[in-house]
Amino acid sequence: MLSNIRVVLVQTFHPGNIGASARAMKTMGLSDLVLVRPRAFPDPEATRLAAGAEDLVEGARVVDSLAEAVSDCVQVVGASARLRSLPLPHFDEPDEMARDVVEHAAHDPVALVFGRERFGLTNDEIGLCTHQVSIPANPDYGILNLSQAVQVLAYETFKAWRRRPGSGYRPTLPAEERQPSSEQVGHFHDHLGRVMQRSGFITQPHARTEAHLHALFARAQPSRRELSLLRGLLASLEGHLPEE
Repeated sequence: MLSNIRVVLVQTFHPGNIGASARAMKTMGLSDLVLVRPRAFPDPEATRLAAGAEDLVEGARVVDSLAEAVSDCVQVVGASARLRSLPLPHFDEPDEMARDVVEHAAHDPVALVFGRERFGLTNDEIGLCTHQVSIPANPDYGILNLSQAVQVLAYETFKAWRRRPGSGYRPTLPAEERQPSSEQVGHFHDHLGRVMQRSGFITQPHARTEAHLHALFARAQPSRRELSLLRGLLASLEGHLPEE
């Protein structure tokens, strides 16, 4: 679905904005970048500011017109800071736009179109769009940099996609933040039980202490790293207990 969402940059003046936009796209899972008559491209500045998204810059398609860039798209959303007189459907909120775009992208290509840094899209270019969207901002200073605008709409699109049932999205967690396995939890409780017995903390064979501690740690849900720290603490205490 995300591969069906295209970002189109029209006549980008600063090549660094192409690289920064590519970086914004890649962080949100978008990869289809089309450039309409960029002033300077390829350019080392675009590659430098891509910062890990060089593959998107290298794979970007360059075309002569916006009409060519969106010819196969069923929905074309133009990002505009200023509302024009054209009676296009307008999304007041980017998240509303994103949900609609993702629905269409489930079956066909769609495009998010961004205009020139200085004056955005022309009326003729907006006329090629099916919808418009504006990004709510400070009314006293509401002008976003091109790559910032790309980042906002790309984020909202990615959020709408990952919240769809069946998206399969799973955040990647460092190993130490993952939940321990049942086996690891069992080893911890065995270790805890041994230390409590050897230290004399548990003296009654039918005491409910261990059961209460099981419940406590079940509620706490320690991560693998935290469980490892607890095991280290138990091992240190165990080393100071008299030999059995």
